[in-house]
Amino acid sequence: MTTTIEPVKLAPDGQRAGQLLDRVLKMRELAILVVLVLMLAATQISNSAFLSHQGIKDLLLNATILVLVAVGEAVVVITRNVDLSVGSVLGISAFAAGTYLHGGGNPLVAVLIAVGIGVVFGALNGLLVSIGQVPALVVTLGTLYIIRGIDSIWVGSREITANDLPGGFITFGHDGLGPIPYLAILAVLVLVGVGYYMSNYRSGRELYALGSSPEAARLAGVPVRKRILAAYVACGALAGLAGALYLARFGNVDSGTGSGYELTVVSAVVVGGVAFTGGSGSVYGVALGAMLLTSINSVLPSIGVSSVWVLAIDGILLLLAIAVDRVVALRVANVLRKRAAEARSAHHG
Repeated sequence: MTTTIEPVKLAPDGQRAGQLLDRVLKMRELAILVVLVLMLAATQISNSAFLSHQGIKDLLLNATILVLVAVGEAVVVITRNVDLSVGSVLGISAFAAGTYLHGGGNPLVAVLIAVGIGVVFGALNGLLVSIGQVPALVVTLGTLYIIRGIDSIWVGSREITANDLPGGFITFGHDGLGPIPYLAILAVLVLVGVGYYMSNYRSGRELYALGSSPEAARLAGVPVRKRILAAYVACGALAGLAGALYLARFGNVDSGTGSGYELTVVSAVVVGGVAFTGGSGSVYGVALGAMLLTSINSVLPSIGVSSVWVLAIDGILLLLAIAVDRVVALRVANVLRKRAAEARSAHHG
């Protein structure tokens, strides 16, 4: 005789919590968009050349790399994990692509090499976290230093410059359709693809379930280890792709490329509405968070404010985002407790 185990269904309170949290997060994404638009409009009033043809292109180019890496990071954070090695992966992928192109390689193959390197390191992180059951913070902090060490030994004092790269590759990194760079179009395609997958495919929705409650997801039949591994592989692949595009955008990489970038990435993810405790948020909010952070870098010099304030403002935004997450979580829990108490009273009455 065989026994069939029915999938675990979300309780009504869980459904209400999810719906309430979803509404709050949508409002938060709208708030980020409003702040971004108001900031850009105010800067344009102060400096009429800010949103010129080239100004718009620079804003989008500055955000492209961060959007790509932050989208990959968001997929991992949604599963209640983190990847601190993305900056190191970006740096070593960029130099690998540059070394190949310096030898007369094909640009498309160079991009594939960068993505492949990202996949390898993403898989390493995923295996250690999912199968090794090592905390993600410890694993990725370790691989951050390992990759940075490999990069330093391999690269040494060498440097790849624009003169070492094919002209068409550098041109692709700067040109576009009007004020819209090709790199930004590529980033939007990746963003929409990941967003569609997370919302419409069962395996994508399972990442949210895993982040909300790993144990409940496991009981519901979600292949937890497989999903965590896939999230890290996707994160690594996007960090590798960002490395290749970084090379096309700036045309210059060395052993320090990507150093400290992971902190900016995590800030963009949290500011964009992805809870660090997992299970909520969207990649579209993350893209807005990335746009907000990179726009601040451009806005401050345009209005005559020293760029030394950029890091301070980024830190303030990060703390505000964490505070908002905490307040929202407490409010949702309070609402659910009241509804549960009312339901019990009605039932006994």
